[in-house]
Amino acid sequence: MRKTFLVLTATTLLGSGHVCAQESSNPYLVVLGIAQDGGAPQAGTKEHPGWSNPEHHHLVVSLAIVDPGSSQRWMFEATPDFREQLHALDEIAPTQGKPGLAGIFLTHAHIGHYTGLMFVGHESIGANGVPVYAMPQMASYLTDNGPWSQLVRLNNIALQPLADGEATFITENVRVTPFLVPHRQEFSEVVGYRIDGPSSSILFIPDIDSWEEMDSGVPIEEMIRSVDVAYVDGSFFANGEIPGRDMSGFPHPFISHSMERFANLPTSERSKIRFIHLNHTNRALDLTSEEAESVLAAGFRLAREGERVGL
Repeated sequence: MRKTFLVLTATTLLGSGHVCAQESSNPYLVVLGIAQDGGAPQAGTKEHPGWSNPEHHHLVVSLAIVDPGSSQRWMFEATPDFREQLHALDEIAPTQGKPGLAGIFLTHAHIGHYTGLMFVGHESIGANGVPVYAMPQMASYLTDNGPWSQLVRLNNIALQPLADGEATFITENVRVTPFLVPHRQEFSEVVGYRIDGPSSSILFIPDIDSWEEMDSGVPIEEMIRSVDVAYVDGSFFANGEIPGRDMSGFPHPFISHSMERFANLPTSERSKIRFIHLNHTNRALDLTSEEAESVLAAGFRLAREGERVGL
């Protein structure tokens, strides 16, 4: 079953003051996936409506940047759904070569965020020197552990070093800046990204333990104020959504908690926030659910596959 991508324009997302992405030669961002690492439905969830209804089928969290002027594309995260997401990107913004990526930015070494690199290896695409941007521990993990080390050894990927707070210019007017965030670090550090284009800025934090753990540094509210759109961790809606489990210790901020924390932000700030990385149990994935309606009624947004934001 193939995922159908929505076509949401930059004007839809940002208001009439922004140029529609597909009507301009300016760079833009497109959402390629919104689900938590296991996708929706997850393996073993036999009764999930997503098995038969594409509207309830969601790919693992991923973004892409497209620069129409140079016909270049970059992906954020290499997910288990890499094949479908690359094909979707090929339909949205065709370019030459396989995989036709000027780079892949990774946030960390959890399965939904890097394992799609296997598809650029010699068993699949057999790519040559795809730039993979990674923090030091992430780069070491890929270099020192198979099968990922084979990608490095055969030059299927070319690791590009990142450093906390240091910007990388991917074009002369688009820069990407990683920043460390608190989250489970079994194999690598964890980062979010700030993406700055010629006219807009975007925040991407798919995984974080809690907003409160950021308060000793730059609070999340300050980060939201400084950008135009913020894609943030919305893994679970509230405690109790997984039957029989106390979720109070889960290393993610519940959407219900985030809405409480951000409730006093001005309407213009709340409308920047788009919850992403939703677990298959999160009823906010269904836009007709009470949970989704409560998010929208409170002035927040829910990320959807195919939506575009002009940069």
